[in-house]
Amino acid sequence: VQLVESGGGLVQPGRSLRLSCAASVNRFSLYAVAWYRQGPGKRRECVASISSGARGITTYAGSVKDRFAISRDNAKNTVYLQMNNLKPGDTADYYCNLGGIYNGTDYISGIYWGRGTQVTVSS
Repeated sequence: VQLVESGGGLVQPGRSLRLSCAASVNRFSLYAVAWYRQGPGKRRECVASISSGARGITTYAGSVKDRFAISRDNAKNTVYLQMNNLKPGDTADYYCNLGGIYNGTDYISGIYWGRGTQVTVSS
């Protein structure tokens, strides 16, 4: 299994970015997927997840709810993270995780990780 993130970069506060996570795995639609991030000096945190299926049920961290949107395109084996109204506090390395499970609404990470893409929000 290979996960490749893309779409990161340097962006000014208030602007948007869309991250992509392309997965090389069979039956991609059967897997839940999540985006994590780790900022400088911070613990890695789950910011958004999407369950398996055609569209999936989504969950978000409170800090990004109403600003970020996760979606999936099973035909392309890809999950997206649309990030709007970015803030300096969103600066982090963003990682894709595949194959986790849910404990209620909490996503528990699976064993497959991408190598990450860097997002820097700065004026």
